[in-house]
Amino acid sequence: MVRVRENLDRLGLDAELIAADARETAQWWDGKPFQRILLDAPCSATGVIRRHPDIKLTRQADDIAALATLQGELLDALWPTLQVGGMLVYATCSTLPTENTDVIEAFLARTSGARELDIAGQAGQPPAGIKQAHGRQLLAQQGGHDGFYYAKLIKIAAARE
Repeated sequence: MVRVRENLDRLGLDAELIAADARETAQWWDGKPFQRILLDAPCSATGVIRRHPDIKLTRQADDIAALATLQGELLDALWPTLQVGGMLVYATCSTLPTENTDVIEAFLARTSGARELDIAGQAGQPPAGIKQAHGRQLLAQQGGHDGFYYAKLIKIAAARE
């Protein structure tokens, strides 16, 4: 959180920072819907293996399934905190479909008020990454950066009671 605050200060931005388990909204959410949410989900970090090769040795196959479950739980918990018309960006530093497109596909299938939005580039440039069934994937071997995934969702309707 210190580094996030430092970066916000450096950029002249302000944000309320909360350190909490996002799945436990009753512990931290005041009930006022958010316009925007960035979910930088915990992941296997397969997109940063070139900088952290030990990941290949420390990650277990079971970790991926557990992380995908956690990612779905986070989406499910945060979605009700988003206002209708609000946007959520889901991001990981993983290159595995299990943690990326599969998570978004499953979320969209079980969440009738959610739709995926196309991701546009800036100033006439195409968006970064390779278009996937859902979202976009950046690969570490392209451009010399880390592997990264992102998808943009919009809330078109509140959940039915």
